[in-house]
Amino acid sequence: MKILIIDDNEMNVALLKNLVVRALHHEPQCFTVSAEALEWARTNEPDLVLVDYMMPKPDGIEWIQAFREMEGKKEIPVVMITAVNEKDIRYKALEAGANDFLNKPVDTTEFLARAKNMLELRKWQKELANRAEWLASEVRKATAEILAREREIILHLTKAAEYRSPETGSHIVRVALFSKAIAKQLGLSEAEQELILNAAPMHDIGKVGTPDQVLLKQDKLDGEEYEIMKEHTIMGFEILQSSESKLLQMAAQIALTHHEKYDGSGYPRGLKGDEIPLIARICSLCDIFDALTTERIYKPAWSVAQAMEEIDRLSGTTLDPKIVAAFKAAMPEVLEIMKQFSDNGH
Repeated sequence: MKILIIDDNEMNVALLKNLVVRALHHEPQCFTVSAEALEWARTNEPDLVLVDYMMPKPDGIEWIQAFREMEGKKEIPVVMITAVNEKDIRYKALEAGANDFLNKPVDTTEFLARAKNMLELRKWQKELANRAEWLASEVRKATAEILAREREIILHLTKAAEYRSPETGSHIVRVALFSKAIAKQLGLSEAEQELILNAAPMHDIGKVGTPDQVLLKQDKLDGEEYEIMKEHTIMGFEILQSSESKLLQMAAQIALTHHEKYDGSGYPRGLKGDEIPLIARICSLCDIFDALTTERIYKPAWSVAQAMEEIDRLSGTTLDPKIVAAFKAAMPEVLEIMKQFSDNGH
């Protein structure tokens, strides 16, 4: 273990060093200039500090104050060695962060007992820190496994939806990637971006419960059929909402509200403006844009320019203008996603 000795008197340093080497079996780091010891401590981590009080600046109390302000140095045991018996000096040293005291001249038996106690304290500190790091590592591993299982569930559910839906699997991928690109432009954290990326593919999961004659109809839906189609939002929410997973809870909110409109004319709840979850407002735009720019059984694909004209027209009514602006800012990334995940495979 590393022991740091600081005293401006070379004889005192030699005495303490001899005790440490002979009785504690450690080779100490010694300084007679306190400022040099402080500089050494900035890039090194001692396990025990033995510091004199009466020294040229910084004196012992000033040294301890500066040492404790360094990152990672608050718990390291510090013993002040001094010939001064005044209580106010000891109080100041304790306030500065000293853990114990030794009087000069140093009594060998007392020194060894106190030094061993401090080194034992440091040993347990390190073991606790290692244990805490191990536990944190185990938690990270367990969390990663849970996230992997959640993603696997979403993958299987999404595949189930793909078999029933006239849209392609690439549509789901594009909507997810578009959503992440918008989230990035809005300044959302990387963790939030990843959540949206993994949750967005579930936006139409409720279509697994939509009858084929409605879901696969090539002509325009009549009023009754349209009402049946709208139910996929509620069915998707009911499939996902009972989970305690943050990811699946977000997916449930997207499934329920991605057909809400900014002006309140959407479904199923007629939510308006910021009442609609941000993630749903993002996903809604991405879903509309991808539907416009890809071929569907009821329409040919529109050009990006035509689709953006429609997006501009819908801004403020169907779509949140803030999301529209972020989507435009993300357009270079959007175009790259379209190219990479084209339905034509090129």
